[in-house]
Formats: sequence, structure tokens, C-alpha cells
Amino acid sequence: MRREDLADADCGIAQTLGVVGDWQSLLILREAAAGVTRFDGFDRALGFSRRALSERLGALVEHDILRKEAYSTRPPRHDYVLTRRGESLLPVLVALQEWGTQHLLGDGEVSGASADAEVRRVHGLLGTTPPDVVLATHDGGTVHLRDPDRWTVAFFFPGAYAPESHSYPPGWSAVPGARGCTLETRTYASRHEALHDAGARVLGVSTQHPEQLAAFADFANLPYTLASDQDGRAASALRLPVFRAGGSDRLKRVTVLLDPAGTIRHLQAPITDPAGSVDDMLDTLRSATTAAD
Repeated sequence: MRREDLADADCGIAQTLGVVGDWQSLLILREAAAGVTRFDGFDRALGFSRRALSERLGALVEHDILRKEAYSTRPPRHDYVLTRRGESLLPVLVALQEWGTQHLLGDGEVSGASADAEVRRVHGLLGTTPPDVVLATHDGGTVHLRDPDRWTVAFFFPGAYAPESHSYPPGWSAVPGARGCTLETRTYASRHEALHDAGARVLGVSTQHPEQLAAFADFANLPYTLASDQDGRAASALRLPVFRAGGSDRLKRVTVLLDPAGTIRHLQAPITDPAGSVDDMLDTLRSATTAAD
């Protein structure tokens, strides 16, 4: 079967492969999710031939996965930006990342603890400025990953549930690295005033639905915002490590400190002591804001 014939098959998988079924297109989407928009940026990140890159970008624009936005008229130059249709492919990237980490980089076992390759990838974010993704919050609003007026302590966690309204997925306690979310969130609550006084807001992010986060925030009496990455926007933008449990992709535990410009100034991964990591982040924040002053 020819690749172009796949798009005519009466199957959603086949139709999708007809649009983004080659590895080069998927890697372009990976870089677009991470904030790359310009031809030269894709060229540096991926190393394709310029002809192949131009063809793949053109095809993604044709299928409304990317859109072109002019930033120069002389000579004509464009940014390539994910469309809404393209953003809906982000969970596919997250699933591919999770499968590759578990079965190709790992031993096939489910784990909520970050592997060495994941830790190296995450630490490569230091000094970078990831895309300013917008996430749904537990109180029905939205929140930006970046706050231009304050530093941000954003901690990504697997999941926390209010016992009276939601239960943990089956087998959750047996997954290495999954436990400790309630302790971590409550420790951030107990240090919230100190973090606020040091010049930062706290943002907790998981892949849970907003209503689950709302129930837990009420149960734990949290003084800060919880946000949902159920669509994989943050996971794709930062290429965060994930695992699959209870039928859903879950974020492995990572914490980042962003300055008001959105640049990552400090990062914690792996996190083996969820409570102790909060005090470490508070000390780092105080040092960073003092140096900035």
C-alpha cells in the first residue's frame, strides 16, 4: 500500500498516518511543541536536508497541522505555529515518549521514577525559556506557566485524590515513584507564605481533570493553584517524563523555578524526597531573588 492510499482508508489510524506517518514529521511536531517556529530553528534542531525539511513543513501546513505567520516581508520569512488541529496531536507525542522510555530505554516495567535518560533530558531545560503554555485550573479558570510579575515554582506531579470523592487508580501504590503527591502538595501549602514572601507563586500541575484537582484542593485546603495538563501541552513543551497508570498518562515528579521572563533558573529531577525538595526549592528561590536584586 502506498502512503498516499492510507489517507483514503476507512480507519482513523490509517488516515492519521497519511498525514503524520513519517518520523521526520513527528520530530518537527516535537520541536514545534517545544517552541521552535522558524525554518533555521528546525534545521539546527533536526539536521534534515533543507529540501526534506521544506517539504515536511509544507505538507504540515497543507493539512492544517501548522500555520504560517509572516515575520518578514523582505525577504519573505515565516514562523510555523501549531494550529488547534496540530495541538490536538500533542497527546500522541506524549504517548510515543512514554512508550519509548518504558520499552526501549527501560526494561518494560511501569515506573513513576525518572530514568537516567529522562533526567538528562530534563536538565537540558536549565537556562531555556519554554513556551508559555496556558492550562485549565482547578477553580474553573486558566493560568499561564509564566508570570511576568513574579517568579514561579511549578511542580509537576503524578496525581493526588480526595478520598471522599475520587479514588486512586488500581495498583497506584505499587508503581515506583507514584506515591508522595499528597505529602508534596501539603508541604508546598505549609511553605506557601514563605515562598510568596520570597517573591514566587506556587503552581502544581498534573494530568488529572480539573474537577479532580478541585476536589483535592478543597480536601487539602491548598492556598495555591492546581492546573491540569490533561491535553499534554506542558508535557510536550518541556518534554517532561511520563508514565501510564490507570488508563492515563501521568507526569513524573519534576519541579522547575522560572524567573519572570519565563527562563528556567533551577530544576529538580529526580525527586526522591517530595517534602525535602520543597525546602530545597525555597532556599534556592531566596538565593536567586537576592542575586537578582
